[in-house]
Amino acid sequence: MSTYQEVVTWLFDQVPNYQHQGGVAYKPGLERISELVECMGNPQKAFKIIHVAGTNGKGSVSHILANAFAENGYKTGLFTSPHIKDFRERIKINGTYISETAVVDFVEQFKADFIRINPSFFEITTAMAFKAFADAGCDIAIIETGLGGRLDSTNIVIPELSIITNIGLDHTAFLGNTLGQIAQEKAGIIKNEIPVVIGDIDPSLRRVFQDKANDANAAIVFSQDQPQIEFKSDLLGDYQQRNLQTAKTALDLLKENWGLDEEKVVHSFLNVTGGMKLLGRMQAINEKPLILVDAAHNVAGIMSLVNGLKAVEYKALHIIYGASNDKEWREILSLFPNKAMLHLASFDSTRAVTTAEFMTAIEKSDYNAKLYESPVDALNYCKTVAHEDDLILICGSFYLIEKLL
Repeated sequence: MSTYQEVVTWLFDQVPNYQHQGGVAYKPGLERISELVECMGNPQKAFKIIHVAGTNGKGSVSHILANAFAENGYKTGLFTSPHIKDFRERIKINGTYISETAVVDFVEQFKADFIRINPSFFEITTAMAFKAFADAGCDIAIIETGLGGRLDSTNIVIPELSIITNIGLDHTAFLGNTLGQIAQEKAGIIKNEIPVVIGDIDPSLRRVFQDKANDANAAIVFSQDQPQIEFKSDLLGDYQQRNLQTAKTALDLLKENWGLDEEKVVHSFLNVTGGMKLLGRMQAINEKPLILVDAAHNVAGIMSLVNGLKAVEYKALHIIYGASNDKEWREILSLFPNKAMLHLASFDSTRAVTTAEFMTAIEKSDYNAKLYESPVDALNYCKTVAHEDDLILICGSFYLIEKLL
């Protein structure tokens, strides 16, 4: 019998995974995941599903929805990615990670199938989530796509509702170089006669989703067209209001069929972080100085994050940032406030932007920046120079955040 750590190590070392290896591990298509779940008796058919895609916000929206259903008494599965600290963050039931034993048992039971089918890491974790939710007798599961939509391994599901949170330029090597092309890929989760909610998108993209919904005879609701409400929530940052609006639009559509209590839904918004153990979304890990951690890592996400800082009081701003080399990190550097002190850190990954690359970028600019070989070094330095009324913001790659939480 393998230990939990041995199983997780095997998954990361033996199975192609995007989180560690980047694009070489990307395996689009539904053939492998379809064969894999067939071996398990198609567990994804044992419970109801809400399917969530989008460039940014899909993780937050998924957690908001899961917490609302759990608050209403439903056994609720939640599948998201990537994880920050613990592999099991990806698969939760009513906010509780699946057990280490469940991970070990799943891998050992189907290891021969993995070797035969040669699925990706994400395909295995998707199947693991489906099996865990079926075994637990979940009433409903919130399933977040990994990358894209049309060819994402989660797209074998037939949901109660599809949601597309927003569209931005990310993963352009796989999804397209324009917002329109990326929108087409995300719109691939829209199914025949399954309603879809569209969140915070550029008006120029509405036609893409409307046309796809018309072709599929699917009812479509744009959350931007609904009454805009200022929600009370433990989720910090202006951008979370847009995610809450998208989630509330979806919950309103589902309210009657699921008997959702309005008071419980609104109350659930107050404890998304604690109820669903959501990490890395404007998460405060220290008070004096205030240290915030946010997983924003693409241009649109960083723009929303920087805009959200306007609501935070601080004297001086220190930003600890590190990035994967497939992100638009040079453009992101230009988006940070001019008065911020930038602490640019590399980390232990073949995908990380190196200190040498950061050095080349800042030599050609007037950034106020320091370089570090590790995120821990950057945070330790910030703690020594920051005053009690300063703000230390940690953002960028999940790898960077993993080292500091």
